[in-house]
Amino acid sequence: MSSINKWTLLQSEQLVKDKWADVRKNSYQKNDGSIIEPFYVYGFPDYATALAITKKGTVILERVYRPGLDVVALELPGGCVDAADANLEAAMQRELLEETGYRFDQIDYLGKVSPNPTTNTNVMHMFLATGGEIDAEAIRDTEEEVEVLEMHWDAFIEAFKAQAFIQSMQTCTILYALMRLNKLTLVEHV
Repeated sequence: MSSINKWTLLQSEQLVKDKWADVRKNSYQKNDGSIIEPFYVYGFPDYATALAITKKGTVILERVYRPGLDVVALELPGGCVDAADANLEAAMQRELLEETGYRFDQIDYLGKVSPNPTTNTNVMHMFLATGGEIDAEAIRDTEEEVEVLEMHWDAFIEAFKAQAFIQSMQTCTILYALMRLNKLTLVEHV
């Protein structure tokens, strides 16, 4: 049994609340009686992302501008889970089609990770999508400027090893997908 317990929320003040962010300034009492304030909690929508592989064996990737770091980043396709999505797999299918124009035969759930459980309330749902083919009739989302590209498997692995992917949750998705594909094994050190 753990000796660590949740802190007691004493007060919560809403600072921002809109479609994309929910920022609260909280006060907590820790188990030893001390008070932590202010403590900011950031609420964001849950995300879904996939290592997406075509029927040809190429990996679907995106280049997109990320204002936070002021960089054009190489990323996996993905986006927010919407309340209208029937389930997580449907959310991932929708995001893949909207962002890339590809449909996939199989979409497997790999689990979830948190961007920062200390301050953030959301999670990233990770998927492996296989059997992708372009859908010429797909209507792509134009809200973001996204360049979609196909990368050969060996070039993708080299880009991954060279740390070309800077989004940490997507890096986790790649690792879990490689394990599912039996392309990566964890080695125990004694």
